[in-house]
Amino acid sequence: MTSFATTTATSSVTLRPRRSVLYMPGSNDRALEKARGLDADALVLDLEDAVAPAQKNAAREAVVAAVNAGGYGKREMAIRINSLATSWGDTDLRLVAGSRADAVCVPKVESAAEVLEIARIMDEAGALGDMQIWAMIETPLGVINVNSIAGAHPRLQVLIMGTSDLAKELRVPHTPERLGFITSLSLCVLAARAHNLDILDGVYLDLSDETGYQAICEQGRALGFDGKTLIHPKQLAPANEVFGPSLAAVIQAEKIISAFNEAQSQGLGVVVVDGKLVENLHVDEAQRTLAIAAVIAAQ
Repeated sequence: MTSFATTTATSSVTLRPRRSVLYMPGSNDRALEKARGLDADALVLDLEDAVAPAQKNAAREAVVAAVNAGGYGKREMAIRINSLATSWGDTDLRLVAGSRADAVCVPKVESAAEVLEIARIMDEAGALGDMQIWAMIETPLGVINVNSIAGAHPRLQVLIMGTSDLAKELRVPHTPERLGFITSLSLCVLAARAHNLDILDGVYLDLSDETGYQAICEQGRALGFDGKTLIHPKQLAPANEVFGPSLAAVIQAEKIISAFNEAQSQGLGVVVVDGKLVENLHVDEAQRTLAIAAVIAAQ
């Protein structure tokens, strides 16, 4: 398993930067090799949408072999399986569970019962205790049930918005403001925060629209997402910039922690930084910012 993690001073929660999470087709050997050198925080090697039915069995073997061979550095490695409702899903899950992947990514999760079944099969197949489940929320029923899904099992660590499928199911267009998605996106962010999970925004399909992509990244960050799922390496740099702590944020975090520690050493109960009152919650967030920045710098 990879060791791409750190822990805050105020929490036992393991922090993993997930600014950029890139889907890579499991049937493309060249793409699997190229992924070893990409500046992504995490990779999702895909056995589902990116693989034609005739290639799924071969892709499964290739993806697991690639993950087991290593060479991906500190990147988090997930494998997206086919749904258990398909003829490939159970075999996918059992083989992935026995691999060195960090996580199994499950499409179209709609209930807590599905998460529990995934976890049961993983245990049966001998999955390591720290192998995670990443659940994709991409249907109206999944959104409605997202709170129970998010709290279903300790292996579940990440929610992923599947906005392409969700748009189809909701019958809403992809617009710059994503008005038709806002309720769904916010409900899922709330569930993730309630259960201390990370949550990733959906993909942006127009590779030629750099301005629109930048705006969507910024909107996703403003909505509370931890990072973005991507379909092409050219999308990595903007996601890393938007969802990562800026230099200004790091400097401000250091200032807040320093001022708070100084005040405590003097027995003062009130701390003011740049004219703003600083409380414990601000210190916690500052420590989290520095912790994530430290992991990113160590890559």
